[in-house]
Amino acid sequence: MFKRLRNWIRTPSVRWGGGTLILGGILVGVLGWAGFSEVVTQTNSLEFCSSCHAMQVGVLPEYKDSVHFRNQSGVRAVCSDCHVPHATIPKLWRKFQATYNEIPHAVLGTIDTKEKFEARRQQMAERVWATMKATDSRECRNCHVRDAMRLDLQKPRARGQHEDALKSGETCIDCHKGIAHHLPASAQPTAQPAADSEDFAL
Repeated sequence: MFKRLRNWIRTPSVRWGGGTLILGGILVGVLGWAGFSEVVTQTNSLEFCSSCHAMQVGVLPEYKDSVHFRNQSGVRAVCSDCHVPHATIPKLWRKFQATYNEIPHAVLGTIDTKEKFEARRQQMAERVWATMKATDSRECRNCHVRDAMRLDLQKPRARGQHEDALKSGETCIDCHKGIAHHLPASAQPTAQPAADSEDFAL
């Protein structure tokens, strides 16, 4: 009997071998996807984003003073809400870009001091603004939906600007720069300062 068991283990039937291979593949696939999904979720957290020293000397303090961090409704938008797409393929592409473009700079200390960060603020801001413009402010629209806007409840100035934007085809980032982060020193103020952002908070 031992010999038969040994032979069965060494030379399983095609049916058992194929079934084991398929079940094993499914199990590995499910566990792999779950693990990958968890990594993506964790790297989207505020804790992960703010753990980088460059963020602590750069944008974290000003973000914590913004309407996206603390506001009258208690709704918080974290880094990934504005900087990482929600759809799977664009999200994975953004993660790829961060891995190969941004993490090396964090390791090299490109912006690890306030002075270095400020020297590159304009360049970084313009890159983000261009991306948001190209996607029609896709990440803004995850929370701010045009069809859900009650223009009649907005202050006159905000209502007028939103009505004009709807007619002209402008996108959120055309006006709403400097809401969560300070504007670069050389940038022309195209939006309300953060202190007066309630006019624009939807």
